[in-house]
Amino acid sequence: MTRTAKNAAIIGGGVIGGGWAARFLLNGWDVAVFDPDPEAARKIGEVLDNARASLPALYDRPLPPEGTLSFAASVAEAVSGADWVQESVSERLELKHRVYREIADALPEGGFIASSTSGFKASDLASGGAPVVVVHPFNPVYLLPLAEISGDAALCDKAAGVVTSIGMHPLVLRKEIDAFIGNRFQEAVWREALWMLKDGIATTTEIDDAIRMSFGLRWAQMGLFETYRIAGGEAGMQSYIEQFGPTLSWPWTKLTDVPDLDAALIETISSQSDAQSGHRTIRELERLRDDNLVAILRGLRRTGSGAGGVLLGHEKTLAEGGELDGLPITLRQAVPVTWTDYNGHMNEAAYLELGTWATDGLMKLVGADDAYVAAGKSFFTVDTRIRYLDEVHRGTVLTVTTQVLEGVGKKMKLFHRMTKPDGTLAATLETLLLHTDLSTRRACPPEPQVAEALEDLAAAHAGRPAEGAGGAVGQRN
Repeated sequence: MTRTAKNAAIIGGGVIGGGWAARFLLNGWDVAVFDPDPEAARKIGEVLDNARASLPALYDRPLPPEGTLSFAASVAEAVSGADWVQESVSERLELKHRVYREIADALPEGGFIASSTSGFKASDLASGGAPVVVVHPFNPVYLLPLAEISGDAALCDKAAGVVTSIGMHPLVLRKEIDAFIGNRFQEAVWREALWMLKDGIATTTEIDDAIRMSFGLRWAQMGLFETYRIAGGEAGMQSYIEQFGPTLSWPWTKLTDVPDLDAALIETISSQSDAQSGHRTIRELERLRDDNLVAILRGLRRTGSGAGGVLLGHEKTLAEGGELDGLPITLRQAVPVTWTDYNGHMNEAAYLELGTWATDGLMKLVGADDAYVAAGKSFFTVDTRIRYLDEVHRGTVLTVTTQVLEGVGKKMKLFHRMTKPDGTLAATLETLLLHTDLSTRRACPPEPQVAEALEDLAAAHAGRPAEGAGGAVGQRN
């Protein structure tokens, strides 16, 4: 697999800058970070550890080979030769302008600065003369796909192309506004939550429960307007507005007013938050958040809804196929947390699922692809045998090769080998399938081109022993 010869400069290595570094690195870019914090390397290393355990697990194809991470001694050193410059320093306009002057002096010709700002307009950021466009992400940057983009139209077009190439969804603002779109929604909910706390209506835990147990789940896959359209029933959005529009004038909210963040309210928020989450470290909370997001995003990926559609689109650009030890690679997949048990190991059902997708890969290789199935023919599994040879943990990238043991007539007999990155054989899976007419649900010979491709592979693979190395692991995975 070829490396992407792209270089990103990350100026500011905090939570957001570290997330950008991980997103670029895991998509094959070389990344140079500048941050005067002496702890920057440790902090970004920890963010990268989390990203390695989560981002690849969203896909059913491997991400490009990881890029090289380096830490620059100056802004100029980081920016020199960069194809992309991401500024993620503190939200102080004078500080940003000072940093922009340093960046501009070292920018390659035609380059520009992408700012992670949470609220400043691009016109304010560019008022000092530097070429700046807003590219505002959401935390964690390496998992959440949205990037809000605003500024010069030509720069926005360039920025949208880059963020799309690393698996993100560009949202180019039609008009410049402070805080953009996503943060304005978050701010509205935040203000209402602060009033509920101040007025003693709910605790931090109760407010979070109200979000995560109800509309938060709906918003993850349909957003606001589609959700409310469904609430209107068969008559749709017009019916919803007719029913609930009058409530907008009711005194339900205090969004036009803001409580004073005095010492008492700050103490209330802090003490309740400590009681809610203080038993976990920040890194534990981050890992929990990432595991939850991977599970939700992979669920959305199944249907192509919301952020799942972004993942599927990006996955189509990732490499697949190839050979290992003279056999076709039919699948390479990082083990997601959803495939693991209580002990952190990949469970039995996941091995079968991995073999299923590898069989699909072999079917595509011989021409029994989606179009073939849609035309009314496919292969049905009639027998499967799995040998569990070694434990597999979350995040491990498994490479599956497939040997055709038999490919004559209606039968297709396959032998999958699941290999860990160090070459250890994790499992083998032998499966027998019969070619089937989907209209009659009866076995039948495959189409000539599929039959010929199967016979060719069976001949090429003949004589190879279909057995796994080592003995089976005798404990539950």
